[in-house]
Parts: sequence; C-alpha cells; structure tokens
Amino acid sequence: MGFPETRMRRLRSTPSLRRMLAAPAVPPARLIYPVFLIDGAKRREPIASLAGQARVSIDMLEQELLPAAEAGVGGVLFFGVPEDKDPGGTGACRDDGLVQQALRVTAKAYPDLVRFTDVCLCEYTDHGHCGILKGRELDNDLSIEALGRMAVSHAGAGAHVVAPSAMMDGQVRAIRGALDAAEFKNTLILSYSTKFASALYGPFREAANSAPAFGDRRGYQAPYDDVNQALRESLLDEEEGADMLMVKPAMFYLDIIQRLRERTLLPIAAYHVSGEYAMLHAAAEKGYGDLSGLIREAAVALRRAGADFILAYWAPEWRKHLG
Repeated sequence: MGFPETRMRRLRSTPSLRRMLAAPAVPPARLIYPVFLIDGAKRREPIASLAGQARVSIDMLEQELLPAAEAGVGGVLFFGVPEDKDPGGTGACRDDGLVQQALRVTAKAYPDLVRFTDVCLCEYTDHGHCGILKGRELDNDLSIEALGRMAVSHAGAGAHVVAPSAMMDGQVRAIRGALDAAEFKNTLILSYSTKFASALYGPFREAANSAPAFGDRRGYQAPYDDVNQALRESLLDEEEGADMLMVKPAMFYLDIIQRLRERTLLPIAAYHVSGEYAMLHAAAEKGYGDLSGLIREAAVALRRAGADFILAYWAPEWRKHLG
C-alpha cells in the first residue's frame, strides 16, 4: 500500500514519537578509550592532530582516566610510547614498562574499567615495523613468538584483554598458546583481525611515534579493495582462538562489519581511528557540521552495521555527545 494511504512521516511527526521509536544511544559501557603512555613525570603532551587528546606519563594517568571512569566507559586500551627503542622491541616485555605500570595503576584506581592492551612491536622498535626484521624483511614467525611474550607480560601485570594488532599470520594461535602455557587461561584476546592498510592512521602514528623508518606496512596489513581477503583474516583468527574480533578503521568499512557479523557469533569491535576522529573535528571546526551530531551519527552507524563495541577517542565525552 502506497501514498496517500501510507504516510511514513506520521512516525516522525513529533519529538516524542521520534524519541520513542529511535534506536537506543550507544551506551558508555560499549566504548573503549585508547590512551598513549610516555616516560617521565608530570607530563601531559597534547597531540596536535588529535584535538583534546594527549600522551601522559604514568603519574598523570589516574587523573587522565577520571572522565572516562565517571562517564561509565567500559574499558581502556593502553599504548606504550617509550623513548628507548631497539631492533627487537625488547622494552615491550619489561615488568616496569609503561603499559605494565599503567595496568597496575588502573587496577587500583578504577577496578571496574576493563583493561585492554595493544600487542604490537611498532612503538618499541627503532625501525617502526610491527615485528622482528631479518635484514629489511619482516620475519613473521620470529615476530609471533615476540608477540606471545609481550601478551604474557601484559597479562601478568593485570590485563583483562590483550589485543594483537601486528597482523602477523598465526599471531592469535601463538598468543593463545603462550598465555595458556603461562597459566593465563582466562585472559581474553581481542584480535585486530581485519586491520586495513589505510590512509587514516596518520594522527595515530604521530601520537604513538610509530611511523616505519623505511617501507610501509602493506605487506602485512589487509588491502582495502579485497573483501574476501578481509573476511578470511577475521575468520582465521576466530579459528585460532580469538575471543573477539575487530575491524579497523570503522566508518569506511561498514560493509565489512556487516558481512563479518553475518559470519560470526563472536563480539565485534570497531576502531573509530585517529583519522576518522580528526575528520569529524575538522568538519566541526570549519562549521560544516555539529561535532556531537557527527559523533552520534557515526556511533549509531557502527552499531547498526553490527559492531558490539567501539574504540573511540571521544569515549570520555560520552555525556556531551551521546548522553
């Protein structure tokens, strides 16, 4: 039955009707807040390309996390950005490393925050690649052994969830085996299972000081023009033992999130990455859109596509944008 019998505008004709029929807002418990950690004391360094975001020293972390905790944000994802780096990224496994210290501080100050850690060597290697090199080539199998050691170190310091992002073949199986062997059988793995070789990571690489010294990461990150390869990456990680899967970036890849949702029962995360965050802020600063409206629309789109939770730099401002 069509017009004039069917009038769709009746369903949205008043604010009360629109509120009643609207999909629920993305709750703060479904958000994860990424945080960058640096050496030193009393340091909070604003990140020029990420408005409102900063790198913080460990003594500033409790204060930095307070807005997220008060907003009811579900968890925090830690990235270590140490000053000392070496070819093997050995600082990633130090008991007094930045991430390890942050885990202990957070467990004490905000025990209800779920503690996630990024498991990748790019922030710890002097060459900026995500694993161990042989000459100028990345050695996949040596790299997954190192990632396993890193995950165990994080679990030992109190991580609830380790999140491998290096896109190495077999990394989930290697990490699961290392965790189980170290008696961390209850530590979850959130795999960056489909992480694309994207142009949207520029602000992150500034924030994490992790741009590769030579070459690029297209040899291990997924090509954005091959849907089948993108889906296989995630489904293989599920077979290897991942507890949760991630699509990164998010807004340009709603089709991948939706197709993956149709193929798995695992929880799916969407990482609203630095470039996406920066684009929304740039549009708002130019007067091209309201920032809260842009963030709200992006968050709803990700949930509509099938994401169960979202990693977002705007998470601590949930009340302002989505409340």
